[in-house]
Amino acid sequence: MASPRLETYCCPNRDAATQLVMNFQPEVFCGVCIGSASISLLLTTLQLLPKKGQSPRKMPKASSSSTILLLISICDILGGLGMIFRSSVWLGFPDFIANISVVNGTDVWPSVFCVGSAMWIQLLYSAGFWWLFCYAVDSYLVVRRSAGLSTIVLYHMMTWGLALMLCVEGIALLYYPSLSSCENGLEHAVPHYITTYAPLLLVLVVNPILFRRTVSAVASLLKGRQGIYTENERRLGTEIQMRFFKIMLVFVTCWSSNIINETLLFYLETQPDINEMPLKNIRSAALITWIIMGILNPMQGFLFTLAFYGWTGWRVDLKWRKREIPWESMSSSTVGENAYPSPVNYQSNIHDSKKISTTDSQQTDEAISMLSEGNTSSDERLTRNSPIYQGW
Repeated sequence: MASPRLETYCCPNRDAATQLVMNFQPEVFCGVCIGSASISLLLTTLQLLPKKGQSPRKMPKASSSSTILLLISICDILGGLGMIFRSSVWLGFPDFIANISVVNGTDVWPSVFCVGSAMWIQLLYSAGFWWLFCYAVDSYLVVRRSAGLSTIVLYHMMTWGLALMLCVEGIALLYYPSLSSCENGLEHAVPHYITTYAPLLLVLVVNPILFRRTVSAVASLLKGRQGIYTENERRLGTEIQMRFFKIMLVFVTCWSSNIINETLLFYLETQPDINEMPLKNIRSAALITWIIMGILNPMQGFLFTLAFYGWTGWRVDLKWRKREIPWESMSSSTVGENAYPSPVNYQSNIHDSKKISTTDSQQTDEAISMLSEGNTSSDERLTRNSPIYQGW
């Protein structure tokens, strides 16, 4: 579970609201986190492994979105491993964890473990948020024909740079001037919570706007490809729209409980005594959403693979096979004037007299193929309707 409360708990003089949730059935909570993260890790890995009878996924030419989807899954996997490790130590070594609460203790390793594990989880999930934002940006740029493989370098710089900068800045402000001095006031905690939830809120607000604009641009591309808007093209546009909807649905489902929980806990922090009877329902709601966070946050990895690729099946192919590199096949193949290229080979060379007339349509097909990647039926319909496939 990814929450700034993990770092706040490392403070010996933590606030009462953090103490409330972190001390609520810690064995049950850690068990829930381990179970949810383990299931998600197993199923996510199963989804990404190659399957028997299926050709390996190929990344479209001049598109970085396939790489971004894979990096999102990797961030979720590594973040889930951090949850499993942290919760396992918490359950297996209760005396070691108890030393975190000791003020001016001589053993620094409990605090090092607490801060290090919390930073690892926050950094990986924060990077996943930034990659998801980059995916929305890249999808929009692809249909506008402004993206390419070179943009992935910029995405790496932005994602890892911003994630690391915000994480370090939030932790430094929280623990300044020392670990024993944090949480003495909201001036320590509030900047830390802002740097943690800023990328999450960015995805919630900006991604739907970018996805909506991308869908509109896709509709224009499909209409302009052949001058008509057929049933197949309408279905393609709908499937791309549904893919974006599934991505946002997974994101909102997995992280809305975090926002609700933080709102409730901040309200409790403003009260003179959080144990008063009138606040009982708010305390109960905070504890319930706390457990829900432990279930849903780690499950994001698996649910995202369902949104990206659909269910890929159980039959895993672990045999090594040589994968064809798209740009090698492009440079080594030659297609005659009357030849019919393979439906999946968008990069085959064609006769000069046809190249000029099919360039725009080919670029459109590549853009739509990237957005519908993982949906086999969409890719097949797209290639059948392509002017290249029809020998136009």
